[in-house]
Amino acid sequence: MNPRPMLKLSHFLNSGNKLFQRQLLAENAGNCYTLMSSAGFSTVRQSYGAEGRTSSRIFADYSIFKGKAALSAAPVLPTFSKMDSGHTKVERRGVIMLTFRPAIGERKYDSEKKQLFALSVTEVGSFISLGPGDSCEFFHDPSIQSRDAGQVRKSLSVKPHADGYFIHLSVTNNISKITERFTVPVTTAEFAVMRSAFSFALPHIMGWAHSTNPPTDSVGRDFPKVHPQLAAASEWDR
Repeated sequence: MNPRPMLKLSHFLNSGNKLFQRQLLAENAGNCYTLMSSAGFSTVRQSYGAEGRTSSRIFADYSIFKGKAALSAAPVLPTFSKMDSGHTKVERRGVIMLTFRPAIGERKYDSEKKQLFALSVTEVGSFISLGPGDSCEFFHDPSIQSRDAGQVRKSLSVKPHADGYFIHLSVTNNISKITERFTVPVTTAEFAVMRSAFSFALPHIMGWAHSTNPPTDSVGRDFPKVHPQLAAASEWDR
């Protein structure tokens, strides 16, 4: 028997099997994305130049969509400045920016009425150290050390429920006579993702990641920005 036809047939079957495997993997990946996107949304737009540096901005929110409101979390890197000695120091520490958006319909949320809450390094520590049944609450006042203290106030609370936590934001503006409230129920799995992500981001928003591994020729000049539109803003811009 001539072995060549058998070899050709074997090659054909192997090629067909590999093609089928690639198609199956692609279909499974698509299905996973659909399931994941129903629970959260994450977008990364990134390209690299000849030297391996990113040439576009990076967006990496972790979002939770619920019936009455949506909650997004994103790290904001610290700002740096050059010293007279030529060294670089942290000008202002970064934060974890929480964004709340009210629901205006089924799977529709109003970005015009969003409210921001910037978790400081210490507040992130309180958040990620919560145990089962624990709760915490934070208060922010932009005029805390002035005669206008208490005119505008934000409070964020994290309280346990049967399968996770309630994350509640209350914003009181006595100047405009407006009070806004957002409550997002977070499951145990969603909270685990937030805890892990916040723990990973902590040394980066402190500036320690850059201190221990500074990018060559870019310190204080061209750090990559995570969520750049928030980096220059604060929670009080809203």
